[in-house]
Amino acid sequence: MNAAKRLEIFRRLREDNPEPKTELAYSTPFELLIAVILSAQATDVGVNKATAKLFPVANTPAAIYALGVEGLSTYIKTIGLYNSKARNVIETCRILLEQHGGVVPDQREALEALPGVGRKTANVVLNTAFRQLTMAVDTHIFRVANRTRIAPGKNVLEVEKALLKCIPRAYLLDAHHWLILHGRYVCQARKPRCGSCRIEDLCEYTAKTSYD
Repeated sequence: MNAAKRLEIFRRLREDNPEPKTELAYSTPFELLIAVILSAQATDVGVNKATAKLFPVANTPAAIYALGVEGLSTYIKTIGLYNSKARNVIETCRILLEQHGGVVPDQREALEALPGVGRKTANVVLNTAFRQLTMAVDTHIFRVANRTRIAPGKNVLEVEKALLKCIPRAYLLDAHHWLILHGRYVCQARKPRCGSCRIEDLCEYTAKTSYD
């Protein structure tokens, strides 16, 4: 895909949604971090239902740590893998309290050192909470990048690096949200809604593409 196509794709996505937001409910960087940890192999809707009960009771590292694994589990038991996630969250809270003064760090290495936080989670927090130019590639973005040919790659890291390189800088800050929403609601996995796609005429998805 050439640069002119990419520019027009993101121009249209911004035109349709000038201020894209994550669908996870949060009000602080810490709440976002916890929500993203909980969202692994779970839906944003499911996470929001759990955190709507959790955050009014405990929404700081100290408050959640005080719940302990068992106490936290009662709030998140509707989420898949809740036992392991509870352990990761409690340990993350301990590290934040002991090593970062209870503040979520805005550096990748420090974030990735937290239990349950991988590269994608770190990128979400860096981009969404701290407004850094990062690209968190999830299954939706991986699919859209390959299917449209915006930035094809064999794995998520390849796609991440390609997107960071090829997306026009003026659009990079919000590109994560545009792409994930496009993949979630339009460029869906089994039946992409091509007929109602805003960028259909620019997309290079054809029957001969290797991704699908």
